[in-house]
Amino acid sequence: MTPGRDASDSEPTSRSEPESPDPESGDENPSEWTKEIPQETVEEASRLTRVARRAGDPAEATAYRRQRDQLISGYGFDARVRDSDDTLVCYPAEWIEDGKVRLDRVTDRDRAIEAPLSGSGDSDEWDSVETHNAALVAQIRAEYGQSHATNARALADFMGNHYTRRFNTATPEQLEEFRTEYYRRNVWPTDNQRELLERTLQILDETAEK
Repeated sequence: MTPGRDASDSEPTSRSEPESPDPESGDENPSEWTKEIPQETVEEASRLTRVARRAGDPAEATAYRRQRDQLISGYGFDARVRDSDDTLVCYPAEWIEDGKVRLDRVTDRDRAIEAPLSGSGDSDEWDSVETHNAALVAQIRAEYGQSHATNARALADFMGNHYTRRFNTATPEQLEEFRTEYYRRNVWPTDNQRELLERTLQILDETAEK
């Protein structure tokens, strides 16, 4: 060591310079979400739009769309479906005048946020779940009658539309939500169907195990 020179002043023997990211290597994330609405919120709005389409009751479909609109409006945006390519588009609220989107007055169109509604993995998964659920409902109808089948169909709609899951895989928490919220608000069962609900849920377990 040279006299008068501290060890910390000595030149490094082999210090490597930090490597610059290779733009073609995929190490950077150029597609990082930079929109004014969080990505998970847009995804939830898309899901609610698809759920509204699948709802068998018009009032239920309206409720899902209202929930979506409230979710998006909280960020100062307005949700619309562009039918030409089946896309959910979230427009800044100030672009809307008399219920119409005035793009001719917009200079920064990149603020609009688009999310495709069809051709997604979610849609394919839902189709698979619905095929399974429909077959199980048909089996219950054949073996136990229409009242049990109607209850089963209600649970199938709840699990398929809300969770994209086979209805015989419902967790205790999901079944409680179905009993106390969905069944009361959306099913409008007859007295007989209401009395049979718990038995229907038992039948679902038994049928699924066969």
